[in-house]
Amino acid sequence: MIKAPPASGKSRALMFIALDKLVNQDIRKVVVAVPERSIGRSFQNTDLKKFGFFEDWRVASAYDLCKAGGNDSDKAGRFCEFMSNSCPAKILVCAHATLRNAMKQLTDDQWNDCLLAIDEFHHTSADVNSGLGDIVRRIMNNSTGHVTAMTGSYFRGDGVPVMRAEDEARFYPVTYNYYQQLNGYKYLRNLVLGYHFYKGMYLDHLSEVLDTRKKTIIHIPSVNSRASTAMGKYTEVAEIMHLIGEEVEHDYNRGIYKLRTPGGRIFKVADLVEDNPKTRETVQHYLQNMKCADDIDIIIALGTAKEGFDWEWCECCLTIGVRGSLTEIVQIIGRCTRDSEGKETAQFINMIAMPDADVPDVKVAVNDFLKAITASLLMEQVMAPSWRFKTVCEQDTDEGDKNVNTIVVEGLKPLSSVKTKQIVESQLDDLKASILQNEMTVKAISGNTTAETITQHLIPKVIREKYPELSEGEVEEVRQRVLLDMIVKGNDITDKEDGNPIDSTQTGTDDDKEKESEGNRLLKLTNRFINIDKLSINLIDTINPFQRAYEIVSKTVDAPTLKVIQNTLAEQKFDMPIELAIKLFKGPLKEWIAEHEGKHPSLDDPNPKTRELAQALTMIKNLKIRKMMGLDYELDKK
Repeated sequence: MIKAPPASGKSRALMFIALDKLVNQDIRKVVVAVPERSIGRSFQNTDLKKFGFFEDWRVASAYDLCKAGGNDSDKAGRFCEFMSNSCPAKILVCAHATLRNAMKQLTDDQWNDCLLAIDEFHHTSADVNSGLGDIVRRIMNNSTGHVTAMTGSYFRGDGVPVMRAEDEARFYPVTYNYYQQLNGYKYLRNLVLGYHFYKGMYLDHLSEVLDTRKKTIIHIPSVNSRASTAMGKYTEVAEIMHLIGEEVEHDYNRGIYKLRTPGGRIFKVADLVEDNPKTRETVQHYLQNMKCADDIDIIIALGTAKEGFDWEWCECCLTIGVRGSLTEIVQIIGRCTRDSEGKETAQFINMIAMPDADVPDVKVAVNDFLKAITASLLMEQVMAPSWRFKTVCEQDTDEGDKNVNTIVVEGLKPLSSVKTKQIVESQLDDLKASILQNEMTVKAISGNTTAETITQHLIPKVIREKYPELSEGEVEEVRQRVLLDMIVKGNDITDKEDGNPIDSTQTGTDDDKEKESEGNRLLKLTNRFINIDKLSINLIDTINPFQRAYEIVSKTVDAPTLKVIQNTLAEQKFDMPIELAIKLFKGPLKEWIAEHEGKHPSLDDPNPKTRELAQALTMIKNLKIRKMMGLDYELDKK
């Protein structure tokens, strides 16, 4: 199971995995399933040998079922043909829908020695009525097939687990964060996030934020959103095109509009809002076969061109209306964060109706949202910093990674099996999410159930359901680690407002019709993020006033900034007031360094006093860096 942010290379990683299984692991067929056909472009033929790999990625044209043309029945038939032993082809790419249709005609044993790779795996569900989830369970339980899951947002907004506990436990998780991604890029160096607040209709202010010099995806609001103009989506698209320039040509063969800007430049615009199947097919085909930056300038979309959509030259994502799902925002941002020659900066702009609040309150809310976005891009390492709890015996014999933060706990049951070690070291965050989403736990937390009942009965029950193969002793080992992790990280296990389980990645949908104004939703949503208030970081660079609007623009989110955020979030694990850190820094720390001939104390030192000095040193270093970079939130407030 690969968990990594958008545009981080999950598609290429799958190619390496799949080819290795075909060549070295006796897998005979590979099926790659994507949410929508436009995403299939990420799995087109790719030369890998020239970069040192032993095989190129090649998909026979007949079995690239994401290409334009053919109806659902034809594609399902082609899929079944591919799965037969007589078919020489090895790789097939299709949409989730095609996979579901074909599985109605296939038996489970036809997946023996085959690999199913599912992109955007959070589209599956543990619910009994989930077609995609049922397919995964059938292959896992009734065949010798392999499954590879790829996603940038593993948890669902509806509270239903992505997978059943016993199935999820069979996956090996791999996590990669945005800091690692950005730090390894050749061209793209930073990301800028902006919130533009307007009064009236967004169309009256679009020209203030739309930079026609940048390759841009414009996501218009849903017709059910309060940000919608009520004129209809086709009218809104026409108005946006009118703002860009005068229509010169509608290329029906390619589905592309050519517009002439007031400056005389010819613009190529793709309309993905159009519902006509033939027109949509033509546009999708054109977009899937783009070869250079000049092929398109602006894409206007509604529900598409989000997750998995591959347009490497995209520089800006302009989204209109509040998105209640943080996952959706991160997916949209991922459309412009692919590495491309000449693209040093990527930009995300969210146009939102002006809230009924003072500018300082909005500034705080936006800063919280910016923190939540950057934390989400950094994956589990930030939203839930990793701690390792050990017994005294384990600490004395441990020769593992010395960079892992460790707490020695007397009386803690040692991890007695490979399985419990894997759960604690790489699956603890997922287990906590399962606990928070469990119906009985939610009812107990929101009612009058005692803490002892929750911790000693309900939490072990969830662990048993999620990992049924564990013995009672192993369940207790994991239970202790879960409780320790929650205590150290200070996690609330209920939403303070309504008692519902916290889901920091999904907080609603764009179609919600709430009583408050659309702009006020932003302020409300910022109360749903875990630990964001403890992240003392100011990510706001400027507030630009307009005649009837204003915008808040973030500081440049580059690799050094992300590193500072990582370090600052890591400080939360220390639970040390800054006043104490300063006191230790001025006295005991200097004495310790002098006694040890200039050596600095280590965070992994077995002596708790020495670790405390190391924590103080780390906090002071981070504070100095934040102030030098203008990121210190408390300093900014003063």
